[in-house]
Amino acid sequence: MKKAEQDYVIAKQASRSKVPVHDGVCFHCQQCAEKYLKGLMEELGFSVPKTHDLDLLLVAVVPHHVTLRTCRRGLLFLSDFAVDTRYPGSNASKRQAAAALRWATRVRTSSRALLGIREKRRNK
Repeated sequence: MKKAEQDYVIAKQASRSKVPVHDGVCFHCQQCAEKYLKGLMEELGFSVPKTHDLDLLLVAVVPHHVTLRTCRRGLLFLSDFAVDTRYPGSNASKRQAAAALRWATRVRTSSRALLGIREKRRNK
């Protein structure tokens, strides 16, 4: 979960960058979702495959966590950013980066609730 959180923090910070880094935002959103799904698999005692296919990971956990079914469309969207935008020729847009962050946040929130992880309170 620590690495998933690092990807989430990087994505959030990059989304506020003055220099557009939409590819990076999308990549780290995909990585965040992937790591949370793999964390759920680990908690269920499953063997965790070496894959970036978020739909494959979802299929494995959804029988045990049916509430994640509502994230399928977003996970399919995020899967494209595991590899495609890492190479020349495919670039993420500002709109895609914003959508990726929304989907990563949704997957993160759902996964953390299922794992019993509470948000830390921030002091003002």
